[in-house]
Amino acid sequence: MDVFFYVIPGLIIASVVFAAVRIIRRSLDLRRAWNSGLTAEARCLRSYTRASGGGGDSSVTTTLHHVYEFRTREGRVVRFDESSGPSTVVEGDIVTVHYTAERPERATAHAPSPVRAAAGTIGVLVFFGVVAAFCVGFMVTYHQMDSASDLPFGGPNVTYQEPDLPYERP
Repeated sequence: MDVFFYVIPGLIIASVVFAAVRIIRRSLDLRRAWNSGLTAEARCLRSYTRASGGGGDSSVTTTLHHVYEFRTREGRVVRFDESSGPSTVVEGDIVTVHYTAERPERATAHAPSPVRAAAGTIGVLVFFGVVAAFCVGFMVTYHQMDSASDLPFGGPNVTYQEPDLPYERP
């Protein structure tokens, strides 16, 4: 039964690390696309929403996605799906996309805003760090309490000492 107090926080930490790596990777992709200097006119082929949550009493979160298609300078046609785009872009609209020559499929239609993107990434990473630190603290505390319960008299550093009395015993 004790294993759950290590496995569950361990799984949470692993999930947080996985999500952090994905967020950092996407942030770096955005930065590379914005700094590459390569832009193209892209057509919005489709927009759709993806809903998540809503089980029981939880709230429903919807995310707006757009599917864009553009032609690189080399003539390659690229289609990509991007989430959290502006709701004013509808099917058929033309937008400017930023991309890198090495990986044009990781393009973005988001306007360059490196400070905002960095602040958002740092904020999410700080939150993930707090979650991971809480899980580590929980596991360490549980381990200390579990090992203390194995010792006699309720734990480490517990000793019995006769009190010094100012008078003699009868």
